[in-house]
Amino acid sequence: MPDLLLELFSEEIPARMQARAADDLKKMVTDRLVAAGLVYEGAKAFATPRRLALTVQGVPARQPDLKEERKGPKVGAPEQAIAGFMKAAGLTSIDQAKVQADKKGDFYVAITEKKGRDAVEVIAEMIPEIVRAFPWPKSMRWGADSAKPGALTWVRPLHSIIATFGPETEEPTVLPFDIDGIKGGNETRGHRFMAPSAFKVRRFDDYVASLEKAKVVLDPARRMDIIRTDAKNLAFAQGHELVEDEGLTAEVAGLVEWPVPLMGSFDKDFLNIPGEVIRSTIRANQKCFVLRDPSSARLVNKFILVANIEATDGGKAIVAGNERVIRARLSDAKFFYETDLRTKLEDRLPKFESIVFHEKLGTQAERIARIVSLAGQLAPVVGADAAKAERAAQLCKADLLTEVVGEFPELQGLMGRYYAEAQNEDEAVAHAIEDHYRPKGPDDLVPSDPVSIAVALADKIDTLVGFWSIDEKPTGSKDPYALRRAALGLIRIIIDNQLRLPLRRLLWRHFGAVARDEALAQAFAVLHPIHDDIAAIGAADVELAMKLEVLVSAKERSVAAPKLIEAHSFVTPTRDLIAFFADRLKVQLREQGARHDLVDAVFALEGQDDLLMVVRRVEALGQFLETDDGKNLLAGVKRASNILRIEEKKDGKSYAGAVDAALLKEAEEKALAHHIRFLSSPLKAAIENENFQEAMSLLATLRPLVDAFFDKVTVNADDKAVRANRLTLLNEIREATRAVADFSRIEG
Repeated sequence: MPDLLLELFSEEIPARMQARAADDLKKMVTDRLVAAGLVYEGAKAFATPRRLALTVQGVPARQPDLKEERKGPKVGAPEQAIAGFMKAAGLTSIDQAKVQADKKGDFYVAITEKKGRDAVEVIAEMIPEIVRAFPWPKSMRWGADSAKPGALTWVRPLHSIIATFGPETEEPTVLPFDIDGIKGGNETRGHRFMAPSAFKVRRFDDYVASLEKAKVVLDPARRMDIIRTDAKNLAFAQGHELVEDEGLTAEVAGLVEWPVPLMGSFDKDFLNIPGEVIRSTIRANQKCFVLRDPSSARLVNKFILVANIEATDGGKAIVAGNERVIRARLSDAKFFYETDLRTKLEDRLPKFESIVFHEKLGTQAERIARIVSLAGQLAPVVGADAAKAERAAQLCKADLLTEVVGEFPELQGLMGRYYAEAQNEDEAVAHAIEDHYRPKGPDDLVPSDPVSIAVALADKIDTLVGFWSIDEKPTGSKDPYALRRAALGLIRIIIDNQLRLPLRRLLWRHFGAVARDEALAQAFAVLHPIHDDIAAIGAADVELAMKLEVLVSAKERSVAAPKLIEAHSFVTPTRDLIAFFADRLKVQLREQGARHDLVDAVFALEGQDDLLMVVRRVEALGQFLETDDGKNLLAGVKRASNILRIEEKKDGKSYAGAVDAALLKEAEEKALAHHIRFLSSPLKAAIENENFQEAMSLLATLRPLVDAFFDKVTVNADDKAVRANRLTLLNEIREATRAVADFSRIEG
């Protein structure tokens, strides 16, 4: 079958746009081929700095013929309806339609046949449309025609297009089209400097081979492999080791068509700068790789650059030019670093008073004060020294005002640690300044030192509560403040460090801190010890103010009732935020192979804000449901729940309460009721002792009794009292399993 070769040759495409552009080209072409009935066998797209290329294999030479049936009005319908049908179907006479019968009578049916077109013709129409509609993030117009309406736009000036189509055994056809004077052809050019002459190609295989001869490596993955391999070999030959950087490798592969790694050097004096500053300077400014000593892992005064040409002097001039630029950039970095060292971190803090963090959340100084306070509260919970946690929290943002971080924002936190060490701060404080941003992603390390944990949690909680309080929550794919990442980071810190945190109470009180209202903060302080009691009172309760004042001790009743009510109102956003954590936890556990519905089942229980215990319950529940006892008990509980839901809705009442033993008639219901009563104490003890495996084992003993109950007992008995008692027994089954999870939320 024929193959399609397409190349769009232009001036240099920005490296950051190439991979997406290749994917877009593949999708746009293949989607349209399929829509046109030209189903292909395979497709692959490529990108270099000066070209996008696509090969599509196994494209049919012609569209299939199509036969279409259009149903019309009933036989005997008004003439106007028949005339409209004939016009829509392209008929000149109703005799050209067939009559088909169905349940509703006889109907006219028009059968039209559409002959397929040659693929060459279809694709030639398709390519200009794709080129004009191509979704570049930024595009431009050029040349004399650029001022005309509808002028062609492309990321950079487009020079030529290869478009050939045909089988391997024949000379391919050049697709006939014209886009603002650029015609479909079979000619391209090689490397800009080493092989600038034009040459012709026929199909993909000789296209790739011809480009290789013309000093162009088409496949970006192969260019990356060349860069990696040659750079490692150069480093190894000098006794050094390449500091690998996949992101930089991909970027450099998008800057060169013929990668030629070369080695340069810089003055050893610059090695007194932190290695990360050297790396960021060389990476950001010259797109070069740094090297290290394999025995000490410390950087050496060498770097690898990647040229786009095989220079006649072996690259000496290219290396010398890069060395000059890097020397100047490292001189700047050294100046920034030494300047920063002259000012202590705490001396920078007053400047934060004039820097707004968010217009509704106050200044950076206010935010830091909140983090300090919260870190102090968390310190004893996570086993940290409170004074060290507060000191680290006080200094954790100070490096944002330094010269180095201003130049390289990605070094925030890390530079704070270096500056803290330079001013002889405690080691735990210095590391907490760096670690409080962690984890920055799913593959990043989680803080493990107690001081780092306290500050990292405080920072993330303040971020989440702050933006929740002003209703700036993530929506759909939009998350401008990275709140999902903050929540996942908080979850990972808690789970990986096996922490027991009363999140609901902690989050609720911090809503008071971000409110920046002293009277409201006092109300939060008064209500905090009785949080669980106030959380049980509904916000719509007409006696809310009175109930809050009754709960508050006499000596603290100086707080005005409106402020108590306002503080209570944050119970709702706290629940909302806990639900957000549940959603993020589902994502986390799903990636580890757990079922999301089990997380829902555990969170459905009241007061589930201890994430570590939630995870342990989910793990135990998942293991239990893998057993036959678990599967069968789940089926029985869901059956009981479904019956209860239907009957409670029909009767307009709940069947909560105690089972009346005198109304138990059958042996199976007596045995079940007795066993549920027997299980009550040991099940409660197992849950209180957090022995969820034991709790599951106890629940498993219900399985044969529940099975026997449903086999032998009719729930909807004729005797209304007996029926109500049996429904109450079903509720006891449901409530017994709710000690562990809400089984009605579990799928299956």
